[in-house]
Amino acid sequence: MILVFYMRYLLTLCVACFISAVHANSTVPAFDKRLSGYAYPFEVDAMQFSSQGQQLTMNYMFLPPEDAKPVITLLHGKNFNGAYFERIASQLHQRGYGVLMPDQIGFGKSSKPVDYQYSFAALASHTKQLLRTLDISKTLLVGHSMGGMLASRFALLYPDTVSKLVLVNPIGLENYLHYVKYKDVQFFYENERKKTPQAIADYQRKNYYAGNWNDTYQALAAPLQGWVKGDDWPLLARVSALTYDMIFTQPVIDEFDALSMPVSLILGTRDTTGPGRNWKKEGVTYTLGEYDKLGERVKQRNAAINVHELDDLGHLPFIEDFSRFMPVFMTALTDKPAEE
Repeated sequence: MILVFYMRYLLTLCVACFISAVHANSTVPAFDKRLSGYAYPFEVDAMQFSSQGQQLTMNYMFLPPEDAKPVITLLHGKNFNGAYFERIASQLHQRGYGVLMPDQIGFGKSSKPVDYQYSFAALASHTKQLLRTLDISKTLLVGHSMGGMLASRFALLYPDTVSKLVLVNPIGLENYLHYVKYKDVQFFYENERKKTPQAIADYQRKNYYAGNWNDTYQALAAPLQGWVKGDDWPLLARVSALTYDMIFTQPVIDEFDALSMPVSLILGTRDTTGPGRNWKKEGVTYTLGEYDKLGERVKQRNAAINVHELDDLGHLPFIEDFSRFMPVFMTALTDKPAEE
């Protein structure tokens, strides 16, 4: 009887969660390609510049530092924009730090060119130009997810600009094409066009939050869901496909031994993000995305890298459990190289 009751309870809980998600998804408005009408937590400014023969706009939020405190630059992941750093930014700014949160070209409120060669080097160059525009000569650089690949490339290209590199559940800790088959951009485009608001919520619930869902998680999914509902989705799907390509074709992990500044990794060890795991090469038995093992593997490449592990947290540890994440994050910002 107890087992039957427990199974009924789980079924009821799952149904309630599903109904809640469906209801939340149905209330998400459609958004255009620049997220007009979607409110960011801080004032949004814009940098106009030319790249690859096109006039582009890079939107960003900037909270100036107090006294001589450094500026911390936060680089977002592929499925997000600068707005999801709100709680981190607020805490840092209360402590006097400056905080810069750019939306990269192709993401968030920034320009979405289609006839454009997206690369981590290009995005890093745009970010460097933004720092110059704001008269920021040195920054603590933080990257989450795809932003971790971008932050790593930035640090390799502009080491004198980066006083510290902190990577939070970054992708790119593996060279994916060593293990998976190359896929043409059209493959990713067709996959993107199939997305629905419910599919986005289902993916994030399963892969980010261990099957859990709440209003906070739903709010973070809303921009992507609104894009899928909007008239600009065919264009946005093409841009998304182009940025998938750079994740597979522009690895950074093989250059981690060349990082010259202090580097810290914060890893939610429940994370299993492994791009391309569904199309591995024949004979490959390696398991992608084992974040409980990736920290040690990274240290084998560069023993000076500090690794902070957060057990039972996933791809977004600062969203899942902010109170556990923030003290570790503050420690990571001041870490000395591990071998010292």
